[in-house]
Amino acid sequence: MKVVIASDHGGINIRKEIISLLKEMNIEYEDMGCECSTSVDYPDYALPVAEKVTKGEVDRGILICGTGIGMSAAANKVKGIRCALVHDMFSAKATREHNDTNILAMGERVIGPGLARDIAKIWLTTPFDGGRHKNRINKIRTYEA
Repeated sequence: MKVVIASDHGGINIRKEIISLLKEMNIEYEDMGCECSTSVDYPDYALPVAEKVTKGEVDRGILICGTGIGMSAAANKVKGIRCALVHDMFSAKATREHNDTNILAMGERVIGPGLARDIAKIWLTTPFDGGRHKNRINKIRTYEA
């Protein structure tokens, strides 16, 4: 598995925490920033990450901003992206099992680094269930086409 990760200025600390987790899990990753504490625009980070995922350059993406809302909204504009904003472990598992999400969004101002690590670990290790859920994903793909 290869993961691309990015944050805006509001998600730098959790991004660094998740990078540490990816290293511990021996997951290949690409870090697309940002490294500044001054305000930047979340679409400048979310859209390139989403493009890499949809083009198949990486398997999944992780995006972090202050709330996760902006990142998830921007990423979901890219055809083929199913980005879930997650702030609890149950949703992290369910969104992989039922929705086959390919991008995880989180908010640094909403959750702490420990919970963010737990959410990311569950999301990275939970497979898609398929079955009746595959039909639902296919309806989204048909709509996008």
